[in-house]
Amino acid sequence: MRMILALLPLLLANTDPTPVTTAELDPAPIPAAIKAMLDAAMASGNEGEVNTVAKYAASAAPDSAPLIRRAAAEWKDQRLAAQQQTLIESGFFDLVKGKIEVGGFYTTGNTQNAGLTGTIDLKRDGINWRHKLKMLAEYQKNAGVVSREHYLVAYEPNYKFDDRAYLYGAAQYEEDRFLGYYSRYSLSAGAGYTVVKSSSISLDLEAGPSLRRTAYTDFNTERELGARGRIDFDWRLASGLTLSQDAAAYVQNLNSTVTTKTALAAKVYGPLSAQMSYAVSYESSPPAGRVNTDTTSRASLVYAF
Repeated sequence: MRMILALLPLLLANTDPTPVTTAELDPAPIPAAIKAMLDAAMASGNEGEVNTVAKYAASAAPDSAPLIRRAAAEWKDQRLAAQQQTLIESGFFDLVKGKIEVGGFYTTGNTQNAGLTGTIDLKRDGINWRHKLKMLAEYQKNAGVVSREHYLVAYEPNYKFDDRAYLYGAAQYEEDRFLGYYSRYSLSAGAGYTVVKSSSISLDLEAGPSLRRTAYTDFNTERELGARGRIDFDWRLASGLTLSQDAAAYVQNLNSTVTTKTALAAKVYGPLSAQMSYAVSYESSPPAGRVNTDTTSRASLVYAF
């Protein structure tokens, strides 16, 4: 008897107190109207819409809720399997996507002028690895004198643990004597996480240690360890209208840098969009004779592929 009493709490703990409903044992067929809405959402290929329709359909037809949830789950599993198979069968360059931006700019701060700007953004998203490459050039020449010359090349590989968490590496080269440095090399590695991931909003955060080497125009060279943080935010306001906010910070003892870029892009036709952007660059300790903050306003056309 004592042994039975001693084992009684364990037996009770392993007993499921939640009763199984009749709908779960023998669910009713999905009503035709609800099934039509669910099929339409699946045909759109938008997972967010499928989740929304399945949620409200399960509430509207509780007797069919198990079948509705099962249909949505099976669709997502099949879609994920198809995507992974496509990634496996695709060649390296088959998965490369990107955009080319060409336009004009206007700067304030250490220089006040207008000129031409060009940017190439490339991205390859595989099963475990994601690669990002960015190249930017801005140039202006007045009366034979160069008044603006800015170049940037950045490469970032990501190793993905799942669809949200990843490790990143970042290598970047910059050149802008008008901002006070002939060259700047930056290296960083750390962790990244997709905090928000939906059909209309995405938010990525990254953080990790960094190492930078800067050759200033006053002939001083600075090498310093620090920390790097980055925010990448995209919001689809409406069909064909997207707002993006990118920010990065290199925090160091001698000189810290913060850069931000806010852009609004509106689709014009097919892969072509018009974009307005405003960028801010801040140096906590620039060379003598230089100001801390520079801004760049850009108006450009963007071709996505």
